[in-house]
Amino acid sequence: MKNTDVLIVGCGLCGSVIARHMAERGKKVVIWERRDHIGGNMYDYVDEHGFLVQKYGPHSFHARDKRLYEYMLKYEEWEHYELTCGAMWDGKYTPTPFNFTTIDTFYPPAEARKLKAKLAAAFAGRPTATVVEVLSHPDQDIRGYAEFLFRNDYAPYTAKQWGISPAEIDPSVLKRVPLRFSYGEGYFDDEYQVMPKHSYTRFFENLLDHPNIQVELGVEALERLTVREDKLYLDGAAVDIPVVYTGALDELFGGVYGRLPYRGLRFEWKYEERDSLQPAPVVAYPQEAGYTRITEYKKLPVQDKPGTSYAVEYPLPYEEGKAAEPYYPVLTEASQAQYAQYKALADRIPALVLCGRLADFKYYNMDQALERALDVMEQLA
Repeated sequence: MKNTDVLIVGCGLCGSVIARHMAERGKKVVIWERRDHIGGNMYDYVDEHGFLVQKYGPHSFHARDKRLYEYMLKYEEWEHYELTCGAMWDGKYTPTPFNFTTIDTFYPPAEARKLKAKLAAAFAGRPTATVVEVLSHPDQDIRGYAEFLFRNDYAPYTAKQWGISPAEIDPSVLKRVPLRFSYGEGYFDDEYQVMPKHSYTRFFENLLDHPNIQVELGVEALERLTVREDKLYLDGAAVDIPVVYTGALDELFGGVYGRLPYRGLRFEWKYEERDSLQPAPVVAYPQEAGYTRITEYKKLPVQDKPGTSYAVEYPLPYEEGKAAEPYYPVLTEASQAQYAQYKALADRIPALVLCGRLADFKYYNMDQALERALDVMEQLA
């Protein structure tokens, strides 16, 4: 670590963006990554059937802030791509976010016309609303529609995905997928929606291609970093350089306040000699036992070749030391209070800088993670 100005733990989007920023300012940066590849959960590769697949689940970049979009443009060529998603239950498919097609699919025609008219009047001028809001609407038919969706999709999917009842989960999670009051489709409404022309891995290769950046793969940082009396130690010596930490915060502090809850994922990879498996690239199956969704990578991005590669996604509890990765923080009132205790410990260590989904204990999309990294860059500057 001699002649190192900044140590970064984690080679995902946050760590890599900060590394590039510091390197361009003349700082010598070392990145430690516990996995055997760069790119964090955005890592992709070509499988044995010739399809570009994403190892850790589907990612498509979307943003409303032009500044974030233009940052991505610096390190890869991007192509317009509007992600479509859906859900399947009772043998019927509907687009998600749920829209008027959903009503036509599950309601008799006369009831569907009545419900659509009521929704259009009740939410006039609004393209969407959260299911939480619609569940509390005074009109019985409107509320009944939200209850139908909650019973058949939100509740069973949430129970599988998070391992807790919907009543326990933070409302922000339930608000992520709104209801549309039109026939409009598309998972996001952001102005900028793209996929990399080559790959996310190519984006990271270009981002990290700087003489001041040294990436070390297969390094378990917590075997070398320790915390004692509000100080950070590296191999037993006090740290006097900034350490940007993107991992799970409870693990850095040895679980002194108990383990923060995360959900892991298991992917079952499959290939079939067929042109299409499902109507959309990402489809949720809330009523199926065990798995939550299937991502058909032939459609993410569109890859015009015979056959199809896809991944069946099974959520599971994350346990430190097991093979599974901590993907999603389980956001409840109790878990956020627990995180606040760890954050208070971290704030007492001058050399420690937190950034990322795990370190911040927040559910970030890619644009949110990038924005957070840019904010941290300003702090470091």
